[in-house]
Amino acid sequence: MTADPHEDPGAVLAGIRQSIDNIDAALIHLLAERFKFTQQVGRLKAASGMPASDPERERVQVARLRALAEESHLDPEFAEKWFTFVVAEVIHHHERLAGNGGAEA
Repeated sequence: MTADPHEDPGAVLAGIRQSIDNIDAALIHLLAERFKFTQQVGRLKAASGMPASDPERERVQVARLRALAEESHLDPEFAEKWFTFVVAEVIHHHERLAGNGGAEA
């Protein structure tokens, strides 16, 4: 996106920031939706006596997300760090559910 030299830089900046804010809001909504599903997984694992983490699934997901990041011109290291952070939180929730027999904490 190139700026029109006749436009007020402040107005251009405000417009770009509004787009960033919209994307941030969408990301939060998507993360909330993702965690709804991971909570279902956690309850199922707890009820079935399955471990909270699945290292093989995580390995496959890291490889898949790194490839998607490369295709999208996003730093694959960043994508992996993001995924690792999210998975750590998911595992924490799963462990808490397992400690409660699958009931919400």
